[in-house]
Amino acid sequence: MNRILHFGALGAVATALLVSGSNPEPAAAFTPAAPAADSCAALTGMALANGKIVKTEQVAKGGMVSTKEGTPGLPSQAAFCRVYAELSPTPRSKIKVEVWLPVSDAWNGKLLGAGNGGYGGSMLLPQLTMQGALGKGYATVGTDMGHIGTADTDAKWALNEPERIIDFGHRANHLASGVGKAVIAAYYGSAPKAAYFQGCSDGGREALMEAQRYPEDYDAIVAGAPANAWTRLMTAFMADDRAVFSRPESAIPNAKLKLLQDAAIAQCDAKDGVKDGVLDDPRQCGFDPVVLQCKAGDNASCLTAPQVTAARALYRGAVDAKGRKFFPGYMPGAEAVPGAWDVWLTGPKAQHGIFAGEFFRYMVHSNADWQNTAFNMARDYAAARRLASALDSDNPDVGPFLKRGGKLILYHGWNDAAIAPENTIDYYQAVQKRLGTAAKSSVRLFMVPGMSHCLAGPGPNTFDALGTLDKWRQGGPAPEAMTATKFDNDLFGYLGFPAKAVRTRPLCAFPKVARWTGKGSTDEAANFTCVAPGKP
Repeated sequence: MNRILHFGALGAVATALLVSGSNPEPAAAFTPAAPAADSCAALTGMALANGKIVKTEQVAKGGMVSTKEGTPGLPSQAAFCRVYAELSPTPRSKIKVEVWLPVSDAWNGKLLGAGNGGYGGSMLLPQLTMQGALGKGYATVGTDMGHIGTADTDAKWALNEPERIIDFGHRANHLASGVGKAVIAAYYGSAPKAAYFQGCSDGGREALMEAQRYPEDYDAIVAGAPANAWTRLMTAFMADDRAVFSRPESAIPNAKLKLLQDAAIAQCDAKDGVKDGVLDDPRQCGFDPVVLQCKAGDNASCLTAPQVTAARALYRGAVDAKGRKFFPGYMPGAEAVPGAWDVWLTGPKAQHGIFAGEFFRYMVHSNADWQNTAFNMARDYAAARRLASALDSDNPDVGPFLKRGGKLILYHGWNDAAIAPENTIDYYQAVQKRLGTAAKSSVRLFMVPGMSHCLAGPGPNTFDALGTLDKWRQGGPAPEAMTATKFDNDLFGYLGFPAKAVRTRPLCAFPKVARWTGKGSTDEAANFTCVAPGKP
């Protein structure tokens, strides 16, 4: 995997690993009717709405599963039938879909739709999610979002391609859900007893698009760190880029990020009752980087006035020409964590400028020569809004989804440097305001202290969102907490490789927060309770 976990790569890895968990329980087998197909191979050539199955292969447990060209294969967690389909809902569309079908006696009777990430463009990211879900008995489906890209930061495919933008925005995942259900019926001889969708980052946007636009596709959904206000988010990304890079003197060197992080932790760590290097609710910190401003000149122990101005802009969030809030800002407390501010906001290849540049260049202005330096917020956001109906999934009305019994879990890491965490809080509160009692009983938000974009970070950041969703949808009580784990090697812990759990902590249903009882180790979740914010 690339050292830099991009917008989508990060989200997809997160969802995959949250599915698999550190110690997954074995799946309870579902007993379907006798398969309607004699074998995996018999599915080849099967006609589908808007396309057909072009290839199938039987994969043994432990067999290497090929992914994106140039990327190492993945060892399969279970034996399965791998189905490749291609769909062309329009003459300009070419959507690749894969369905993975565990052998009949291992299938749990359920379907999981796996979100992609970034600008999509390959099956690699959903396949990571599909891998973990397959090991828990799920049949799974994923899509490349309707195009081939060189990376998940690549939007060149969108140049003068309005139908492919629609495929990326929502059509590919919607059609993939139908493919998954049709293939399951053909292979197992029965429909899935439940269908879920899980995604993070752009996958979270995709998840909410399913809930809002296609409420019949899935029965329950997990949306992590959703990029749901896409056109506004990309505009904010570019505003962040300009705040840091419009003048050379505003750039914040990587070495100075630790000054910001250390000062924020020193000021605020004890406010949540436990000094552990993690701010449980960074909104309560009130950190102002002006405390680090150099008295004169510039040196490694302070920030210059232009650097303070840039840091303040990132904490505050994008504002319009009149100074009004346009998009939330980023939280203090983990600025120097690897893969955080340096990757997204302040490094020489900061991802915000790359993602937003691709968006405005190829999707909005259809001009391959457009440069970030030409950005004008009012003008370019107005142009971007023309794509909102295809790309944005920030409509709070998920009423039709909830009316058919749908359940929705949202989550977001407090130290996400890619998508500001308050964006998800804003959306959750808008849903609550719009739907009232229905939302209170069917929608939950979990904020994750110390988690970066979809995974990693200094706090406990591995938790079983899918398992929690499944228990809830199958008739269990609405979840009020999930247990998160911090490993000595986060990536190993996520992948199920040998790793030591060094801390556990409850994640409380928003707006509640976890507070130490005052007894026992602060590294054990059992010694914490969920309380209303502001209570000791």
